[in-house]
Amino acid sequence: MDILKQLCAELNTDETKTQNVINLLDEGNTIPFIARYRKELTGNMDDQLVRSISVRLEALRAIEERRAEVIRLIDEQGKLTEEITKAVENAKTLTELEDIYRPYRPKRKTRASIAREKGLEPLSSLILAQEFSGSIETEAQKYINEEKGVLSSEEAIQGALDIIAEDLSDNADYRKNIRRLTYMNGNLTSKVTKNENAVYQMYYEFSEPVKTVADHRILAIDRGEKEDVLSVKIDVETEIITDYLCKEVVKGNSSLSALVISAVEDAYKRLIAPSIENEIRNTLTERAQNGAIGLFSVNLKNLLMTPPVKGYTVLGVDPGYRTGCKLAVVNATGKVLETGVGYFTLEHHDLEKAKKQIKAMIERNNVSLISIGNGTATGESEKFIASLIGEMNKPIKYMVVSEAGASVYSASELGAKEFPDFDVSLRSAVSIARRLQDPLAELVKIDPRSIGVGQYQHDCNQKKLSGALGGVVEDCVNNVGVDLNTASASLLGYISGISSAVAKNIVDYREANGSFSSRKELLKVNKLGNKAFIQCAGFMRIPGGKEFLDNTSVHPESYDAARALIKECGYSIEESAKGNFSDITKRITKEIAEKLCAEFNIGMFTLRDICDTLAKPGRDMRDELPKPLLRSGCMSLDELTNGMILEGTVRNVIDFGAFVDIGVHQDGLVHISQISDKFIKHPTDVLSVGDIVKVKVLDVDKEKKRISLTMKI
Repeated sequence: MDILKQLCAELNTDETKTQNVINLLDEGNTIPFIARYRKELTGNMDDQLVRSISVRLEALRAIEERRAEVIRLIDEQGKLTEEITKAVENAKTLTELEDIYRPYRPKRKTRASIAREKGLEPLSSLILAQEFSGSIETEAQKYINEEKGVLSSEEAIQGALDIIAEDLSDNADYRKNIRRLTYMNGNLTSKVTKNENAVYQMYYEFSEPVKTVADHRILAIDRGEKEDVLSVKIDVETEIITDYLCKEVVKGNSSLSALVISAVEDAYKRLIAPSIENEIRNTLTERAQNGAIGLFSVNLKNLLMTPPVKGYTVLGVDPGYRTGCKLAVVNATGKVLETGVGYFTLEHHDLEKAKKQIKAMIERNNVSLISIGNGTATGESEKFIASLIGEMNKPIKYMVVSEAGASVYSASELGAKEFPDFDVSLRSAVSIARRLQDPLAELVKIDPRSIGVGQYQHDCNQKKLSGALGGVVEDCVNNVGVDLNTASASLLGYISGISSAVAKNIVDYREANGSFSSRKELLKVNKLGNKAFIQCAGFMRIPGGKEFLDNTSVHPESYDAARALIKECGYSIEESAKGNFSDITKRITKEIAEKLCAEFNIGMFTLRDICDTLAKPGRDMRDELPKPLLRSGCMSLDELTNGMILEGTVRNVIDFGAFVDIGVHQDGLVHISQISDKFIKHPTDVLSVGDIVKVKVLDVDKEKKRISLTMKI
């Protein structure tokens, strides 16, 4: 296999540029660095495409390693032929390789291997050829041997048929076609076992064609099977497969043909069907898991890129019942000013006392925004906060934020180190406040799998899931950049070229020596050498440092080019000192651009990036996205009526729709059929986590607390 050609065909990329990406990856460059600072070599590929090349490259190289191993293993047995070598070289997938290797794989004792030990292989060849005109029973008597355990002609014939059955099962071409026939004609079915669970009720008597079954159904059925609620299998008409095999191996209509037919039926029922079913189910599960991981990745990216709510002192509320609601006031820079516990979610709680307490916290700290976690007692907390806001003489807004993973962070070593004197639940309140201020900076402290914007994430391959989500976080952090003097070790650990150990060293250096004054100072950090510096420097920001370019995404390797660009565009010393280059894209001419590219050996992509960065120094790309929806009042489920039009925030996008927060604590579901008047393949074609949408209430089931919504207004 030509890996480069295969990659380009699959991803629709240019060969030269794809080879450049491969070379850059093999040299140890990170994906964010390649995507951001090597655009001339990649043709301006984005980080997602570079990552796709990286992931697929690893998979194709694994196939090549297995290909070489299969050839070696067959050759060691002295059975490698030109035909086998050609077949191995032409195999495009691991499944095809394993089908070819199957006859040569060491096996435990089977009926066929025992028959071979008894010397019955010549008899099996005779039967399969179907050209013998004499009595097969008489011929089989020649193989009777008490020492070898062949006591009759019937036993000899049965042993020969066992060999034929296994040979049919091991034939790579037959398996490939049977796999295809089963996929195209089979039905995935499930039935309830004695251990019933209402969660899986729709799968108690379920049957759907294998080729069309939806991914989320596959994952639900798999989980039901693991929990011993469902028995699952693939049903396909046996005749479809046996007719195919008979056409391949049965010749004429003789007594020998009848024996071969019996071997075909035995091969399929005993050997082929169970393994093909397992293979197809594994393929379905892998496909469904990949889909779920992809959806989780998209949702996670949109959540992490939620615009920060800057410049506010925030009161974080971690709702609770018996132990009260934990409170934490955090200033605009994330520093904790005050903590406490409020009791206002149960009937016997003194609401007036709680209001007095929280109003005092708000006044003392000049709080202007309240962040409420969406867990237990959120409904009661939201109602109380909305009522309190209505009594205040200052404009205060609130927002319900996802608290998924907050408890994980609070109980973690990181949480304990950051707030050693705080109770676990108080740490959650701080996290909930900070999630509104800067979702990215706070959520990187949590395992991405715990953030809760996926579907069936616990049923996915956890190694693959972690890798994919880690890549999403890495891309988001590097796209935004970090403030070198305030970023946590958790945030720094996602920066290109920085390991968790080096991230800790950066924080330690900062604590020991004070704020960084320049990017070059990073080279003084323990274990951060030139290679790591090249990878990370462009993603670090130093506001107010000695070098204004240190607060931009211009890489240090391009500083000379940036300064020359400023000079060529005619900026005065005063303008340069202020960093005011907002009209630089108007000043630059084609002649200036070509001159600088030639003089500094940079490409037009890099020069354009420098211009864009200088035009908006210190820009946070998240600020250009729609702002979060802040509220001052709330409704209850009882107040909802059919036909009511509301504004809400998309909290999660799944295969069959999206969940939208409309301010009643219980998210409503917009089914995929209610998202658009136009046909859409998937909800992500239209919606993203964090989108602000208008919806109409279709139905409210108060007993089950289910809200059906539509966007077709």
